[in-house]
Amino acid sequence: MITEVLAAALMDSLRESQIEVAVNEIQMERPSLRDHGDWSSNVALVISKKVGRNPRELAEEVVETIERSSVEVIERMEVAGPGFINFYLSPRWLHDVMLEVLAQGEDGYACLEVGNGQSINLEFVSANPTGPLHAGGGRWGAYGDSLSRIFRRCGYQTFTEYYVNDRGLQTELFGASLLARQNGTDLPEDGYAGEYVVEWASEMPRDVDPIEWGRKRALDDVQESLALMNVEFDHWASEKALVESGAMEATMAELRAGGWIDDRDGATWLRTSEFGDEKDRVLVKSDGEPTYFVPDISYHHEKFERGEHVIDVLGADHHGYVPRMSAAMRMLGHPPESYEAIIGQNVTLVKDGEEIKLSKRTGTMVEVSELIEAVGPDVARFAYLLQSIDSRQTIDIDMLSKQANENPVYYVQYAHARIASVGREAANRGIERTALNSIDIGLLTHERELEVLRCLSTLPEILEIAARDRAPHRVATWIRELAAAFHGFYHDCPVLRSDIEEGVQQSRLWLVESARVGFAIGLDLLGLTAPEQM
Repeated sequence: MITEVLAAALMDSLRESQIEVAVNEIQMERPSLRDHGDWSSNVALVISKKVGRNPRELAEEVVETIERSSVEVIERMEVAGPGFINFYLSPRWLHDVMLEVLAQGEDGYACLEVGNGQSINLEFVSANPTGPLHAGGGRWGAYGDSLSRIFRRCGYQTFTEYYVNDRGLQTELFGASLLARQNGTDLPEDGYAGEYVVEWASEMPRDVDPIEWGRKRALDDVQESLALMNVEFDHWASEKALVESGAMEATMAELRAGGWIDDRDGATWLRTSEFGDEKDRVLVKSDGEPTYFVPDISYHHEKFERGEHVIDVLGADHHGYVPRMSAAMRMLGHPPESYEAIIGQNVTLVKDGEEIKLSKRTGTMVEVSELIEAVGPDVARFAYLLQSIDSRQTIDIDMLSKQANENPVYYVQYAHARIASVGREAANRGIERTALNSIDIGLLTHERELEVLRCLSTLPEILEIAARDRAPHRVATWIRELAAAFHGFYHDCPVLRSDIEEGVQQSRLWLVESARVGFAIGLDLLGLTAPEQM
């Protein structure tokens, strides 16, 4: 890797100056501004105090030493600010990137081993089966599915699941609401007033259990909506089945045997405060009814059979849930770092400049399926992935409905369609790519050409960051940058024009193919289709 070449050059120069430096003290970063070079290092700033030197003078000495060694890939260097060393590289390193992309292809390039085979159990969405999945819940589906794809490409064994809360008060209220609508009677207190309840009640046969029928009808709707967005799960876990299996009692017995349960005030308590929770939590109420926390603990305990690291993607109102579940898992013998929760923020939908309220209970809601119908599955999914999950998001339905460059998914997919159009037009003209080893890719020196390759070169590190930070939006940002680079190349660097010298034409055809590989990887990680025509 180019960073290793640069780090080695820095290490050698410091040794020549008789300065001892550890490998982990040499860090390379890509400058945020292109004018500051391809890579930059703050090593002189980091070690200057240790060696009692002025950091800028030290940086200048390092640059002079590297210049004497004539590292081929380095075109020039400069010292910036208090002692940063900026590296400007020759195009050759980007030509090597292109060869790497083409050699490894979409199944091999940017396939990392940072996960080292660690197994991850990833749960997301898990909305109650009491109605359609609303548009806000779609964000969790897009996020969790893309995160699982990133994990897998980074070398993690990833198992995804959805927890179906198919027992308890809410499912009972939902069943009672269906029955009331079917019979034309008043809704129960705190019942479900959505228009979908009226519609579904008209479908419900008279001779069925409304709770069971409603649960299945809601779950079918959720599955269909998520499938439209290309979101799938390895496992659908049923709370009802878990409770009926005796797992809840077994978990309670295990916690009691560990000395973590107290009986006081007529109730059964778990001493979660001993692990940082703000207070102890009730497991069984004074009326003998278990709280929702008991099956949740049992479920999470069981999930460790399907992954050594368990991740929950939770809604914005679940901050208090995390310390109590973390405490329970530690009581059951799971290491503190083995349970992780990601708290997502809510979505605001805007149409005609007005916010649309989302409430399954009151009936004012936009379903995921309705959003998909309005803007298309790719557009909906990509919109959800544009921002970090921990930030509130506003989605403008009108903007997403436009076939224009301000529509981000259109801009990206149009770039891929342009790649396909180059291939079609080349075939129409009888132009074929010659063998890669017979062309001179050193002819690729235009800044637009190099920018495409520069963007492709960042994909492995972007993926590593996205996996580490649980941040699919980093991939979404990357693919938009690749699209911008390719559109610029397409505009300024003709590929098939008759006056283009053959060697340049061939090198550009291979550059187009390398861009196609990058788009194929990025679009797949985001769960989007790769259209060849638009």
